[in-house]
Amino acid sequence: MEKIIKVLRENGYKITPQRRAVILALLKCDKFLTVQQILDFVKQSNPDVSLDTVYRNLDIFVQLGLVHEIHTNNREGNVFELMISGHHHHLVCLKCGEMECMENCPVNDRYFEEAEKKGFAVKRHIFEVYGYCKNCKEFKE
Repeated sequence: MEKIIKVLRENGYKITPQRRAVILALLKCDKFLTVQQILDFVKQSNPDVSLDTVYRNLDIFVQLGLVHEIHTNNREGNVFELMISGHHHHLVCLKCGEMECMENCPVNDRYFEEAEKKGFAVKRHIFEVYGYCKNCKEFKE
């Protein structure tokens, strides 16, 4: 948690009880959490925290590269993962929503060189692969 707090402070953010609670939820709970799951955890120690507060804090964490937002097709919404295990990407099942981490990064220096030629300074990137997991691959759309 101290590394995350340090990054927040270095970027001019105060360390509020609500921010601490959101960080703690991401540290202590399952790998991929919906906003509602994070809110439920946070409300255990901060019953007055709103959904909007959780969204605002998650947005800050995503912008700072502390949290990865994974876009899903399920009705519970996107999920969030604390980026403590280093840079990686995800496989997302279109049917059941199961997610797996991909430890290798398919984005190579060629993409960054192309961006630089166009005057673009890349700070981070996201790469998700959508398909069907081993249990759902028989599913036809």
